[in-house]
Amino acid sequence: MKKTLYSLMLSDDVVRAVDEMAHRLGTNRSALVNQILAEYVDMETPERQIQDIFRQIGELLVSDRELVPFVTPNANSISVKSSLQYRYRPTVKYSVELYRNWESALGELSVVFRTQSQELLDAMADFFRLWKQVEDELVAPYLRQPIEYALYAGRFTRTISLAAGRNYTTGDIAGAISAYVRLFDRLMKGYLARTMTGQEVYNEYLRWLHEGNTIL
Repeated sequence: MKKTLYSLMLSDDVVRAVDEMAHRLGTNRSALVNQILAEYVDMETPERQIQDIFRQIGELLVSDRELVPFVTPNANSISVKSSLQYRYRPTVKYSVELYRNWESALGELSVVFRTQSQELLDAMADFFRLWKQVEDELVAPYLRQPIEYALYAGRFTRTISLAAGRNYTTGDIAGAISAYVRLFDRLMKGYLARTMTGQEVYNEYLRWLHEGNTIL
């Protein structure tokens, strides 16, 4: 959505109150005024869409026994925490960031893992490489944009796209992201616990798609 510079005459008390609220919400004056006016005239802005998606993701995952969502108001990302069934129960944090402009990618998923175990780090790197191979075959051909992957020390990232030729509501996107994080978490844990082979991860992903889940 295009933005233009405008001049407004506001009372000092109003500006002071707006600045205080913006500080509490972790945003700035212009963004908050834009949000307030958009809500007053009932206009759907990218920021409102993102917040609506995050709110729905939080609601969809709040009862999940494996995943704990953390929603921060007016942030452009949502975090979901999970624990591995491994020595010392290391944690994994999923962070979903959504972009304001969805002409290219919708956003990015980051998987951040904290562990000192080289064995676990190697196993997780193997799973991430397997995941990319599976998605290259099953998902990538049907998306609007290519998926971009990256693997760093302690972090795996993947862009989030949408299927070509389909319109999405915020509810569709929230449901798709929630289901995808659940799938990723479940199959990763199965692979790391050695209760699932690479072929079984592939088969489970394929079954998940056949159940009608939305690809990202």
